[in-house]
Amino acid sequence: MNNNDKIWRDGHGICHVEGKTKADAFGMMGYAHGKDRGMQIILMRILGQGRASELLDASDEMLGIDTFFRRMNWSGSTDLEIKKLSFETKEIIEAYCMGVNRALEQKTPWECKLLGFKPDPWCPEDTFLISRMIGYLTLAQSQGEMERLFIELVQAGIDKEKLNELFPHILGEADFDLIKKINLQERIVSPTSLWNIAAPLMMASNNWAVSGKKTKSGRPILANDPHLEVNRLPNIWYEIVLKTKDRYAMGGTMPGAPALLVGRNPDLAWSATYTFMDGIDSWIEKCKHGKYLCRRDTWENFTQREEIIKRKKKDPVTIAFYENRHGILEGNPKEDGYYLTTSWAPARSGALTLDSIIKLFDANTVTRGMDLLGRVETSWNFVLADKKDNIGYQMSGLMPKRRKGITGFVPLPGWEEKNDWQGFENPKDLPKCYNPECGYFITSNQNLNEYGKLNPINMGMGPYRSDRIGKLLSQNNEITAVTMQKLHYDVYSTQAEAFMKILRPLIPDTKQGKILKNWGFEYGENSKGAFIFDRFYKALYREVFGKNGFGPKAFDHIDKHSGIFNDFYINFDQILLCEKSLWFGKHTRENLYITAVETALESEPEKWGNTRKVMMNNILFNGKLPKFLGFDRGPITLIGSLATPNQGQIFESAGRQTTFAPSFRMVIDLAKDEIYTNMAGGPSDRRFSKWYCSDLENWLSGKYKTLSVRPKKKYKL
Repeated sequence: MNNNDKIWRDGHGICHVEGKTKADAFGMMGYAHGKDRGMQIILMRILGQGRASELLDASDEMLGIDTFFRRMNWSGSTDLEIKKLSFETKEIIEAYCMGVNRALEQKTPWECKLLGFKPDPWCPEDTFLISRMIGYLTLAQSQGEMERLFIELVQAGIDKEKLNELFPHILGEADFDLIKKINLQERIVSPTSLWNIAAPLMMASNNWAVSGKKTKSGRPILANDPHLEVNRLPNIWYEIVLKTKDRYAMGGTMPGAPALLVGRNPDLAWSATYTFMDGIDSWIEKCKHGKYLCRRDTWENFTQREEIIKRKKKDPVTIAFYENRHGILEGNPKEDGYYLTTSWAPARSGALTLDSIIKLFDANTVTRGMDLLGRVETSWNFVLADKKDNIGYQMSGLMPKRRKGITGFVPLPGWEEKNDWQGFENPKDLPKCYNPECGYFITSNQNLNEYGKLNPINMGMGPYRSDRIGKLLSQNNEITAVTMQKLHYDVYSTQAEAFMKILRPLIPDTKQGKILKNWGFEYGENSKGAFIFDRFYKALYREVFGKNGFGPKAFDHIDKHSGIFNDFYINFDQILLCEKSLWFGKHTRENLYITAVETALESEPEKWGNTRKVMMNNILFNGKLPKFLGFDRGPITLIGSLATPNQGQIFESAGRQTTFAPSFRMVIDLAKDEIYTNMAGGPSDRRFSKWYCSDLENWLSGKYKTLSVRPKKKYKL
C-alpha cells in the first residue's frame, strides 16, 4: 500500500488503485477513504454511535441527536451479521478496514486534535453502521413521517372522507377511535439537523438507461444523478477507479463502506435511486404498570435497554428504551396509556447487502446484476445496462410480509397476533423490468408497483420528472452521452404545465399576469415566470390545506418544520388538480386558484435565481469560521424545482436551510471504457487540499470530467 505506483490520482484528483487481488484493491479503497475523507467517516461513526455529546459538544440539541441514534441502535447485533458474511466479503471488509486505519495512523485529521480525542480504529462493525445509516436517514424515515402525519390528522379531527382522498387506497382497517387514543411523544430529533455533523440528507434522484437501439453509439447509455443535500462540504460521494490484473470498476462510493454503489465495470453499468418502499410499520400498544397487552388477556414485560450518554464537561444522561417483538416503544410504559412501537425492516441487516454489492465487481450481465441487487436489504431502484445491449430495472429491499389487505401505512393493534409481520417477501416478486419494448427505463422515485407482483410503495413522489425524461427519450433515436448530460440539467416542469392548464384562463391581464401567462414552464436562473408560479403554488397550498384543512398554524408548522410537502407532493397535487374535492370546503377550484394567483401577483417578480442562493458549509464548522478561511463556499445558485429533472429544492426545515439537488451526475456510454461525471464538491475533505472543492465549477456550469482506466496524467495521492 506504500507503493505509489499502485495508488495515485488522475488529473481530476480522482483516486486510482491497482491491486493484485480484489481484497488488495478494496484495501487500497479503504486507504483512499481514510486519507481523503477521514474526518467525514469519523464524524459519521460518532453520529451513528450516539457519541456526539461526548466527543463534539454537549448542547441539548446534540443530546437529542444522540438519543435518536441510541434509540435506533444501529451499532447493535453487528456481530451476528459479520458471521453471515461469505469468506471473500469478510476478507475484503477486513482489508478495507486495515486500509482506513493505515491512512489514519499516518495522519490523523487535525480536527480530532482540536476536539480533543483520538479516533478508535475502523472495524467491520463500523461498516455495518454506515450501511444502515445510508439506508435510513431521511429516506425510509420520510415514510415514517408521513405515517405520523396521518395519526396527527386523525387526532386533529380531520374527516375520514378527507383523509381517504389524501391517502387513497391505503387506510384499510384503520381504527380511527383507537388511533385518537395514542399518546404521541414529541419527535426525538428533527432529521434535518443531522447534516451539520456529517450525515447527509438524501431524497429523490433520477436514473435511466437507454438501449443501443436508440443510441448513436449502438451501445446502451445509462445516467444517474442522486438528489441529496448539496449545501455541505465535503460531498457525500467519493469517486474512485479500482483495478486488478484483468478487471476494473469505477464510480461513486460512500466513505466508510467498501462498496461501489453506482458505476460500472468492463461489462455492466448500474445506478440507484430511492424507492419509498414502506418498510416501516407501527403498532399500537396498550400499556399498564410497565407491561403491554400481548394477547387479549395476557400482559408481558418489555425488554429494557439502558443507554448512558456521556456529555462533554457535563454529567452523563441515562435513557431507558423499551422493546418488544414489534420494535421500540415511543414512551414510558409505566405511565398507563396507548403508545406506538415501530420497526424498520432492515434495522439489523447488512451482510447480504455488502456481499451482493461487492460481487458486482465481477458481474457481466444485466440479469446477474439484477439478481445480486435484488438481494440488497435496504430499498433502492437499480437501473442497469450491459455491453450485450440489455437494460433492466430491479427494486431491492426487505419488504415485510403482511396479511392480505394490510398496507403497513396505518398503525394496528399490537395485541392482535394477526397484525404481526410474517417474515419478508421474496425479492424475486419485487418490481423489475428487463429489456422494455420502448427501449428505455426511467425511475424518479415514482410509484413503480406495476412492474411487480407486490405493492411495496404506498406513496411515492410524482411522475413529473420521469414523464419529462421519457418524453424526450421517446423522440430521439440518436441519443448520445451529451444528450444525457443535457437532460441532467433540464428545468422544464410538467407539474407546472398541468397546473397552468387550469390557471391560465384565470390570470388577470396585468403586467405580472402577462409574465406568468407567457411563461414556458422552465425554472431557469433568469425566469420571472417561475418566481410567480412558485408563489401561486405555495399560496394555493395554504388556501386549501391551511385555511380549509389543517388550520393555518398546523399548516405552517408542517411546512416549516418537515419535508412532507416536498417529499409527497403528489398526494396533495392530486387534490389541487381535481375539479371537486372535500378539501375545497364551500369554494370552487377556480375560486381557490383566483385567490392564490391574486396573492402571487401582489409582489414584484424577481428572477428565479435571485431566490435560489445557498452557502455550502463545512460539515464540522457549519459556517462558524470566517469566510476568508475557505471552509465554506458560495453562495451558489440552484436552478430547477421539486418537479424538474434537475431538481432544485431549497426550504427551511427545523430552522435550518435544507437543499435537494443532483449532488453527483454520472453518464456511462458502454461503447467506451469511461464515465462522465461531475459533483458538488471534490475528492478531499481537507480544506487546504487543491481537491477540496475542485469539481464545483464543473457541476455549476454543466461541464463533465472523464473517468478513464487509462488517464493521461498521474499525481501522487
